[in-house]
Amino acid sequence: MEECINRARLVVWKTQPDGFLKEAFVDVGGTIAQTYGECKQGMDISYKGIWGYAALIVRLANTKAVLYLVNRPGNAASHTGSMEWIDRAVELVGQMAGSVTIRGDIDFTHTEQLDRWDNAGRKFILGIDAYPKLVGLAEALEKQAWKPFERLPKYEILTEPRPKAFRYKEQVVVERKFENRKLAGEELAEIAYRPTKCSKEYRVIILRKNINMQKGEQALFDEIRYFFYITNRKDKAEKIVGLASRRCDQENVIE
Repeated sequence: MEECINRARLVVWKTQPDGFLKEAFVDVGGTIAQTYGECKQGMDISYKGIWGYAALIVRLANTKAVLYLVNRPGNAASHTGSMEWIDRAVELVGQMAGSVTIRGDIDFTHTEQLDRWDNAGRKFILGIDAYPKLVGLAEALEKQAWKPFERLPKYEILTEPRPKAFRYKEQVVVERKFENRKLAGEELAEIAYRPTKCSKEYRVIILRKNINMQKGEQALFDEIRYFFYITNRKDKAEKIVGLASRRCDQENVIE
């Protein structure tokens, strides 16, 4: 059924204006679909203790269209069997798109596939685990390797800007002296890195977050967190992080 729908999508895409899929983004993610049934074939218990299915969702981010939805047993890891469906989606979208970029979080890094994708002209922006080796490389960078990172607004305000709404949730956290993490600033750096399963190096964009730990109105200490993105795109580091962040819209599609 999905293949029938996708063949129809191709017909619809061909009727769109030029540039409709000049640059396509294929997002991949997983979720737990809970079931309370006793006789559901293929269900299993997840690491969260939930009975159901570990659904794999591959979508075209440009239109939010879900190209493939695959039900797997609830105990399946997020990346299990995902390569087949990522490749199918890329092949489908590649019939119309000028370029295709694969996006996924750390569960879908698939370092053993990066050379193949790169050689085929496929682009990718993937999260990569904060392994001790990567964290060590980040911490060893010179101060001048880092530059401040300011996120671009999500949309352009066409009328008058509105004042920010009062944050009642944060007020409760402060009044009751709960521990609270507040982002103090972000910085970017870049290194060349060759994963063990790759034959060549790729760009790794490093996002360093400085987080203030507070309790009530009292500052406790600062915490540094690193986030890593591996890519073969040539864009500026700021754009890479921005494009990676847009993949989070996948959670809205899943919801």
